[in-house]
Amino acid sequence: MENKELEEKLIEEIEREEKIEIDEKLKEKIKREIKEKYKKEFERLKKEKEKKEKEKKIKEEEYFIRFSLNVRLQHLFLAIGVLILIFTGLPIKFHEAGWAKMFLKIMGGIQVSRVLHRIGASILIFVSFWHMFYILFTKEGRREFWELLPRIKDFKDFFQNIRYFLGLTKEKPKFGRFSYIEKFDYWAVYWGMVIMVSTGSILWFHNFFLGILPKFVIDIAKEAHSDEAMLATLAIVIWHWYNAHFNPEVFPFNPTIFTGKISKERMLKEHPLEYEKIIKEKEIKK
Repeated sequence: MENKELEEKLIEEIEREEKIEIDEKLKEKIKREIKEKYKKEFERLKKEKEKKEKEKKIKEEEYFIRFSLNVRLQHLFLAIGVLILIFTGLPIKFHEAGWAKMFLKIMGGIQVSRVLHRIGASILIFVSFWHMFYILFTKEGRREFWELLPRIKDFKDFFQNIRYFLGLTKEKPKFGRFSYIEKFDYWAVYWGMVIMVSTGSILWFHNFFLGILPKFVIDIAKEAHSDEAMLATLAIVIWHWYNAHFNPEVFPFNPTIFTGKISKERMLKEHPLEYEKIIKEKEIKK
């Protein structure tokens, strides 16, 4: 509806409600007042919109993209597969314990648990191949893998951190894209997946492998699979969950691996060298 029509309509309503007839002079006055009122309202809404856009822009600038969707999905599938393997594998390993018998009964028996365990194993194998393709055939994957390779600086950072925790220095080590803690996390999972997938495949298709391998190899695979599973579970619960989520600085939950974003504040605190590198690259591009 045009402004003029709206003004006329409002004046008609005033005349009808008040049962009066407004002369032309008063009508013009009312129209001017309506115009002024709408003008002020439009200006207020315009300023409010500009303010919101400005706040949104500032808020976006306060965050950095740390993990791509590809990495986040890999982590999600890995987490689902590993959790299924832990919840179904531990009761199988300790099947004579009371808690394991009760857990197996709730799940529908050891056969159901074995089927679920193989579903978890399939997810783990799937994400293993996915990750191999990611680091071999994508530029991002090769760059991330390069950043995750251990360096002499990591050992220096480790001893610097020990000195900091012992109060021998006030200076914490400055980390780049990945700290030695995150690199240890990655390589522990990498090595663990090689052991678990290879030994698990031998146990899954034991009849086939019995035909081509000596029995003692099957026995070693069984023992290695069981012990590595226990080690991986402890590493995830104690090392990974603590450093990723239960650390007092990020407790109770670190959303970065799920959202892909990290705040400027955390970047400066946890990855100051990477922050400096990003800022320098931005300045060069300007």
